[in-house]
Amino acid sequence: MTRLSGIARITLLLTLVLLLSSCGRWGKREDPLETLPLESLYAEAKGSLEGGNVTRAQRYYQRLIARFPYGPYTEQSQIELAYAYYKGNKPEDATSAVNRFIRTYPAHPQIDYVYYLRGLINFDRHDGTLLRMARLDPTQREQVSLRQAFNDFNDLIQRYPNSRYAADARAKMVHLRNQMARHQLNVAVFYLERRAWVAAANRGQHIIEQFPQSIYDADALAVMSEAYARLGQDTLAGDARRVLELNYPEHPYLHGDWPAGRSWWRKLSPIGSDKRIYYGDNLRAQVPGEALDQHG
Repeated sequence: MTRLSGIARITLLLTLVLLLSSCGRWGKREDPLETLPLESLYAEAKGSLEGGNVTRAQRYYQRLIARFPYGPYTEQSQIELAYAYYKGNKPEDATSAVNRFIRTYPAHPQIDYVYYLRGLINFDRHDGTLLRMARLDPTQREQVSLRQAFNDFNDLIQRYPNSRYAADARAKMVHLRNQMARHQLNVAVFYLERRAWVAAANRGQHIIEQFPQSIYDADALAVMSEAYARLGQDTLAGDARRVLELNYPEHPYLHGDWPAGRSWWRKLSPIGSDKRIYYGDNLRAQVPGEALDQHG
């Protein structure tokens, strides 16, 4: 009896193991990331991206690239993964994906778009949605990504002047050049407020020389005229003023609106913003596609 009970117990245990194993197989769901064929996996990733589910799109693109490391679907997936990172507010991942693609496929038919995308990533990093929502002036902040975006778009134009993205890249470069000039103007005004006349004059001259035809040329001339006048350099002050009168006769500086308490450079925009309003800001309407708080 004891022997039969031992055999029965073993039989029972084996039966339980088999039952549990079968239940595990029946309850386990197939992972589509591991089982879908290439075309279906790409379709899922693309559909998620177009539907705005960038997190899901990233997962599917990543798995597609890992499972199928070669071929046209993989190349296209790498481009679209970089875009998904960009739309998912992951600029570092997006930039890494773009740079890796450029190194690996320098002659790809869509390489001009990849260069353009790199510019967009840095463009939005500097001039992005969060800054606009907070009503903060991006020209008061770091300029590294701004300069990088300018260089990225310039690189695209130099390499592929006939690209379908070249026109928009040029328009964005105009905006970026104006933003860089505005940043320098902020610095010049900072020096004026602290009576650092030499530094203010030099910064105004820097704006004219480094960012020619920016919309802040007039403001730079006003800074130079005032700084030179304060230094007793009447000839230089008069020269700057004459150029300002000739090109921008309506500038408030020429009509005594400075250094009054609420001068043209002291007027702040609405509560919540740290942005001064300069004369050059009013000239944006004259520049096609230019706007401080939006971009296409």
